[in-house]
Amino acid sequence: MTTQNLLVELFVEELPPKALNKLGAAFSGVLAEQLQAQGLAPADAVVTAFASPRRLAAHVSAVAAQAADKAVQQKLMPVAVGLDAAGHATPALLKKLQALGVDVSDPVAAVAMLKRAPDGKSEALFYDSVVPGASLLAGLQKALEEALAKLPIPKVMQYQLETDCELPGWSSVNFVRPAHSLMALHGSTVVPVKALGLTAGNCTQGHRFEAKVSPVVLPHADLYAETLKNDGSVIASFAERRAEIVRQLEAAATQVGGGARPIEDDALLDEVTALVERPNVLTCQFETEFLGVPQECLILTMKSNQKYFPLINASGKLTNRFLVVSNITPDDASLVIGGNERVVRPRLADAKFFFDQDRKKSLESRVDGLSKVVYHNKLGTQGERMARVCAMAKAIGQLLGGDALAQSSEQAARLAKTDLLTDMVGEFPELQGIMGGYYARHDGLSNEVAEAIEDHYKPRFAGDALPRNQVGLVVALADKLETLVGMFGIGNVPTGDKDPFALRRHALGVIRMLIEQDVALGLPELLALSTPFFGDKITGRSDALIDFINERLAGSLRDQGFSAQEVEAVMALRPARLSQVSQFLQAVRAFAALPESPALAAANKRIGNILKKAGEVDAHVNPALLKEDAEKSLYAVMQKFVPESEAQFKAGDYTASLQTLAALRAPVDAFFDDVMVNADEMDLRLNRQGLLKSLHIAMNRVADLSRLAT
Repeated sequence: MTTQNLLVELFVEELPPKALNKLGAAFSGVLAEQLQAQGLAPADAVVTAFASPRRLAAHVSAVAAQAADKAVQQKLMPVAVGLDAAGHATPALLKKLQALGVDVSDPVAAVAMLKRAPDGKSEALFYDSVVPGASLLAGLQKALEEALAKLPIPKVMQYQLETDCELPGWSSVNFVRPAHSLMALHGSTVVPVKALGLTAGNCTQGHRFEAKVSPVVLPHADLYAETLKNDGSVIASFAERRAEIVRQLEAAATQVGGGARPIEDDALLDEVTALVERPNVLTCQFETEFLGVPQECLILTMKSNQKYFPLINASGKLTNRFLVVSNITPDDASLVIGGNERVVRPRLADAKFFFDQDRKKSLESRVDGLSKVVYHNKLGTQGERMARVCAMAKAIGQLLGGDALAQSSEQAARLAKTDLLTDMVGEFPELQGIMGGYYARHDGLSNEVAEAIEDHYKPRFAGDALPRNQVGLVVALADKLETLVGMFGIGNVPTGDKDPFALRRHALGVIRMLIEQDVALGLPELLALSTPFFGDKITGRSDALIDFINERLAGSLRDQGFSAQEVEAVMALRPARLSQVSQFLQAVRAFAALPESPALAAANKRIGNILKKAGEVDAHVNPALLKEDAEKSLYAVMQKFVPESEAQFKAGDYTASLQTLAALRAPVDAFFDDVMVNADEMDLRLNRQGLLKSLHIAMNRVADLSRLAT
């Protein structure tokens, strides 16, 4: 079967930049999948996606002009339904065959074509036929329609097409942007598929201003990228265009000198790549007086509003230079540079004005204003929330560092949300916390408190840094716990993929702080400390919240490479100190590698089942009631090794604590072989249950070892 490479391009008006890369990948991916499903493209076909501001395209290798015919066996109906007692075709069978296009003028011959085969408890009739392979025109038409239907379009628009018929009129088309041309080439042959009121040809348009010819004629599917670049001045590949922007940004920064480098921002880079067809990086500058404004403000306004790349020096400080990715390459770029410099100046002036105005009021003077900002209709205002966070921070600080930490933590918590009322944060919400730190320093507060105000939202996302000092850690813990306890207390819990208050992120933040900072407080203790500050606004849901946090921790631990069985064994005990969990897991992993581990895990599971049926059991053993040699032996070994294991546990050597218990394997096995736990004599039964209870407690200090049993 001869094959050719296929190129399909849809040329449209400017596509939404933040969605462009996904649109390109989806268009090419679905198109190729549909061609493969119809047998027109092999499973190992090479698929290349193209996406520029005004086009989506796909190149698929080794596409056939006609798919191979396919043998199909179709179940018709049970034999009892299709044939009468004499073996002749029933009307139902003849009707079915006729619908399939079978000649039923000779019913006997028609029945002879069928196969009888077992189908469950009865027999059924099957019809073998050959389905002709799809032609490229029909198959590509179906694939194209499917690809367009499955595009992850953020928002559909409707536009009108003039109908191509004798009667005047218009037809409506729904698509992400108005489409202007369609191109489909199989090798050098046009495949005249139709979509969005267009018929495919071999022509497209190049760069809006710098194309050498119009239209751009594509001679062959394999010359798409080359022809567009040479004749249309367009780099069609998103990845190639992105790499070219990175190269030019680095080259321009090197020319500026002084160790300058462009700000790193993958999202900005993707968006700019989606805005230009042939990038041209230019270096611009602004007045140095603006550098007196916090650099986070200037960087954010340049990135968010203008899509510029600010330049940072070797020390990480913002310079007064920035890079612009232009979509045109004029001989004299001075007008483009000057225009961008004029545009950015008012933005920077606004930032400077906000900064100057905000500093005229202290953070303390803004505290009362928080009472006028609604936080949640069931949980009160931001002022009430701030009061709760203050109380929590003071209590946590007192436990972790005494009066000094409690006082500083309370002060930082009192001021942490006041920057929400500033002009700068009102314009740029992303700067909350950051601006609070700047304004705190301006008010003469200690650097420790200023850093805590800046850091109390951390960690904001996976991989983000933790607060830099103890005050920041305490306030961040209090802030996240207030959100979690409050939302769970009013029943506002995440469901499915809906988590409007980012409770999963808050939970992971609490987990990271407790573990990575080795906080000497248990999770139940923290929740018990936090809940009373809500008064009657919430109902207690601490158990549900502990489960929620533990589930987030379990998922995180599995992502770190611990097995589900190891994680389940440790988390089954609902450890209070999360900072100990990793050590518990390492100990469990080492224990599981011991040859005694499987037998002890199985025995532990058996003990658990016995105790569960027994109800309340006192972990007490009367040596005088030990009758059998096996129970005496087990008790003697426990007297030797259990205290040793307990001492190792208290010393924090959890691995040794579990490994010491490996010596119990033989006497435990002998006990279950030779001793009847549920003896008829009640005193013997209770004593043996007490012995097992003591053993169960000793074995399950680090983890529920029964979870390791296979």
